[in-house]
Amino acid sequence: MLTVETRPAISPSEAKGMDTTALRAAFLGEGLFATGELRLIYTHYDRMIVGGVVPGGKALVLDAVKECGTPSILDRREMGIVNVGGPGTVSAAGQTYAMEKGDVLYLGRGLGPVTFAGDARFYITSAPAHASLAARLVRIGDAKSFTTGAPETANHRTIYQFIHPEVMESCQLVLGYTQFHGGSVWNTMPAHLHDRRMEAYFYFDLAPDARVFHMMGEPQETRHLVVANEQAVVSPPWSIHCGAGTGSYTFVWAMAGDNVDYRDVDMVGMETLR
Repeated sequence: MLTVETRPAISPSEAKGMDTTALRAAFLGEGLFATGELRLIYTHYDRMIVGGVVPGGKALVLDAVKECGTPSILDRREMGIVNVGGPGTVSAAGQTYAMEKGDVLYLGRGLGPVTFAGDARFYITSAPAHASLAARLVRIGDAKSFTTGAPETANHRTIYQFIHPEVMESCQLVLGYTQFHGGSVWNTMPAHLHDRRMEAYFYFDLAPDARVFHMMGEPQETRHLVVANEQAVVSPPWSIHCGAGTGSYTFVWAMAGDNVDYRDVDMVGMETLR
């Protein structure tokens, strides 16, 4: 079963007037994972798609998505897939890739349809692509990583880059995930924004009673979303993105837009935030 929800773009002035319910409806992805289903959110921010797939013991095929306007989803798109559950497989273009938790698979334009199987929980992202590039399975040992932050500022973390120019080629999709060291809970702090690219956050490995307070909005007009395990946030190009958790967690970040330069950001000083 395939379910697709479309999210239109929201302007900064419109977001200023939203209450909690409206903010969550516009920017938070809830209920992405359901056994035996493929659930997608199609956004108008750089036409990014995010979603979840839970095979649950049977193969699920992702092929035609009406919102894309093509016979198959990858006819004019690329895709990044992260396994956040048990072992599973992804098959495309006659190749099958065995994926453990934490593995990331890149599928280039024209490689669909895509078949998901096993005990995995797959988080997927997809963006329009201008070229056809080879598929690649990237495990954490093959990722580019660096550690930043500090324990005394509660943001000591390691950033793993998978679909990234220093690891592999893609068209516009850039993807990785961030893991925290003991006692650190702040992500992407100090905050930044990048008007040239949208970003989607996906939080996982949270305890059932844990939450992340995801900060968003313009620097001088911040808002927040309270996020639970396996929920996603669609972050517009005009919005900051940072957050703090009540306990340990990991998050996947994925971007699409004008370039693939991970460090092309506009930093936001703490004195600017309101």
